[in-house]
Amino acid sequence: SARVSSGPWLSLSWRRGFTPRKYFSIDRVFRNEVMDATHLCEFHQIEGMVIDKNLSLGNMIGLFSEFFAKIGITNLKFKPAYNPYTEPSMEIFGYHPLLKKWVEIGNSGIFRPEMLEPMGLPSDVRVLAWGLSTERPTMILYGISNIRDLVGHKVDLEMIKHNPLCRLDKAQ
Repeated sequence: SARVSSGPWLSLSWRRGFTPRKYFSIDRVFRNEVMDATHLCEFHQIEGMVIDKNLSLGNMIGLFSEFFAKIGITNLKFKPAYNPYTEPSMEIFGYHPLLKKWVEIGNSGIFRPEMLEPMGLPSDVRVLAWGLSTERPTMILYGISNIRDLVGHKVDLEMIKHNPLCRLDKAQ
């Protein structure tokens, strides 16, 4: 979610003037969750930030629409959410046809101005921040109904051997 450990990235100083920046990481995350078909206690998360002038909610929705389209997920829904450090904030859902329901695949937001003010950034600078699941989009993409079939000691190794790697091919 956008309440992730993105804070340290923002501690970078802009001593020589502002320049737009982008930061991305893929991390393993732990949450005290009850495990079920769409929840694990440990999972992988793509964290990111885009820092630039005059960014908006529309930029954020466009970013996620393009990102997920590149991996084959186009049936998305965006829902307002609360995150303590961002406003506006939104959850991202992808439709899982096998489960016949919308599954949360990410959380995001634009950092609140009072978060950026102590860093001396220009007032028109905005920071888009997010945390995206990797396992849930994989479930949607490959028609997997139980997230526990992707990780752990019960994974079907034959399924792993016979499914191709997911590639983000450049447009021709």
